Amino acid sequence: MTAPLLRIEGLSKRFGGLAVTDAVSLEVRAGEIHALIGPNGAGKTTLINQVSGALAPDAGRILFAGRDITRLSMPRRVRAGLARTFQVTCILPGFSVLENVALAAQARDGSSFRFLRPSAGEDRLNRAALEALAAVGLAHRAAAPAGALAHGEKRQLELAIALATRPRLLLLDEPLAGAGPEETERLIALLGRLRADYGVLLVEHDMRAVFALADRISVLVYGRVIATGAPPEIRANPEVRAAYLGEDEA
Repeated sequence: MTAPLLRIEGLSKRFGGLAVTDAVSLEVRAGEIHALIGPNGAGKTTLINQVSGALAPDAGRILFAGRDITRLSMPRRVRAGLARTFQVTCILPGFSVLENVALAAQARDGSSFRFLRPSAGEDRLNRAALEALAAVGLAHRAAAPAGALAHGEKRQLELAIALATRPRLLLLDEPLAGAGPEETERLIALLGRLRADYGVLLVEHDMRAVFALADRISVLVYGRVIATGAPPEIRANPEVRAAYLGEDEA
């Protein structure tokens, strides 16, 4: 079997006396959507923060493409092929859709943000940005101000920003949060297409989306993984139903 793209080994993080990440181990393979689910306060975002480099673990290792990245900075992880999105939409509303994505491509190349000299005239960055926008179905909105997009379109823009960094692995923290029914369907279809080219670690509370998309699911409760398996295994797991899903998901 091919080695996993991401391997988390015994990762732990404490805040005072509280173990927010409790010896977590899991893997994400290339071409796989691995969903991380659990109740509010389970430590899902804290785990994503450690993988992305926003937060240093107290113990354990993070291996990406066989390389130990546990102590790498966030920019170096991005250049290695990690990209993430956030629970709360994080865009530059006063810039155009294209400029938001071009700036991400610029940062990936190691250039500083040049707000007084925007990248609008740089053909190479714009081409990369347009490719990312086309991949998420947003190329037709390239000239629009990012702040004028509908909520679901802003989520698509965040994905395009992530894709512009040329990742191998996407860390998606609740990408469907706040989306309406039609937006959710569009985003589910988009995420399903992305799995062909990227590994995905997906944190999401929409269980219909999780069970539609995930190849495997890990369930995090009080910072500890209580189960990992294919969606039917997780749906049928009595401990998971008791801790999170409830009998309605059985």
